[in-house]
Amino acid sequence: MRLAGHTVWVLFAVLAGLAAARAAEGEALGKMLKNIRDFGVSPANSAADNKASLQKAIDWASARGAALFVEPSDEPYPVDGGLVLKANASLIGVHGPVGRGTKHPQKKQPVGSVFRIEDEQQAFLTVESATQLRGLQFWYAKQTLSDPARIVKYPATVRVAQDKAVFGVTLSCLSFFGEYLAMDFAAPQVCEQVLFEHCYGYPLSGQFIRVDKCYDIPRILHCHVNPANLRCFAGDYQKPVIDAVVAQRTFAYAIDHTDNAQLLDVFTFGTWGGIRLGPATYGQMTNFNFDCVAVGIHKLGDGAFNRNWQIAQGSIIANTGGKLDEIHPIIVEGQGHTSLSNVEAFSGGNGALTCAGQSQDFLLVRGDKKLTVSLLGCRMRNYAANAPVTCQNPQAVIQAVACIDKDEQPFNQNWPQGGK
Repeated sequence: MRLAGHTVWVLFAVLAGLAAARAAEGEALGKMLKNIRDFGVSPANSAADNKASLQKAIDWASARGAALFVEPSDEPYPVDGGLVLKANASLIGVHGPVGRGTKHPQKKQPVGSVFRIEDEQQAFLTVESATQLRGLQFWYAKQTLSDPARIVKYPATVRVAQDKAVFGVTLSCLSFFGEYLAMDFAAPQVCEQVLFEHCYGYPLSGQFIRVDKCYDIPRILHCHVNPANLRCFAGDYQKPVIDAVVAQRTFAYAIDHTDNAQLLDVFTFGTWGGIRLGPATYGQMTNFNFDCVAVGIHKLGDGAFNRNWQIAQGSIIANTGGKLDEIHPIIVEGQGHTSLSNVEAFSGGNGALTCAGQSQDFLLVRGDKKLTVSLLGCRMRNYAANAPVTCQNPQAVIQAVACIDKDEQPFNQNWPQGGK
């Protein structure tokens, strides 16, 4: 009995210590994060009133380098667009990326740290330097799931400031529901050190992240584009809407004028293109999956010096879009070098959208300027052409080694300069 009593007291002391530690952590967190409700932001307010109150909170945080806490709620916060996340401020919610959505127990809506957006005129949030968005959900409640004619072309959810250079932005653990264009970092001014990580959505423009003029290493990591993103609370986007997104002929990810861009674990389903690597870019991409696209990768280059991309460990299902001769897992043109290592492509049907069921080829190389391409260990299936590589550039230098074609035969071939 003594041992039992002693054990109870020890357990009580441990629990009391844990409680005290958690209280201290909560107090410390309270000092680091200021609740947006302290500034009058409330689910019960109008979108206009919440915008004014949230902007006031951001102005307060900007002057102090502080973070604002978006307290979770069973009702989303309605907020008008036109907000500016001023330099040094952070806006933080409670979520990791919620790839199928959170769910209210009775209503068809998400819960938690959720902004409800209906503004069709202004980008929701413009970000300046040294800012952070983390753990938030953005919900466009009036967006259609089934009728392409009723798609609302909302402005970007998050965009970079248009009137100044921007340095050091973190966008992490963000979930988008019903957006038209999620994150727009194409601007007339330079931006640097921009991080996109663990962001999920399905933009009805087909454009999830676009970056232009980011010269100090943009990073796009662990991002996921999928029309089933609202499944838990609203259902999936229907086939006519997904077909309409593909018909936009846009890319889920697009970058240009960047130095040494880094892309890791990026996914899309049901967009025209996976990624467009613009003429003035170079970098690395690995561990990717572009599913149900017309073009997986479109790589360009405006020079021979450093317009080079190392692309590895990925899968492309190119099976949708327009005519068969427009469906290519990979297109390379312009100048520079493209290295493809352990990249596979295959095709087939999928009931979620209209499919051709195959691609024209594995790789299309076109243009009239010298460029180089190397392929190593690539698996190529379900293409209609006789050969997996279509070379329409007489100046191209291409070498394929240890690849496997659609007939499960080794494919090793060179295209010397001036070759056919």
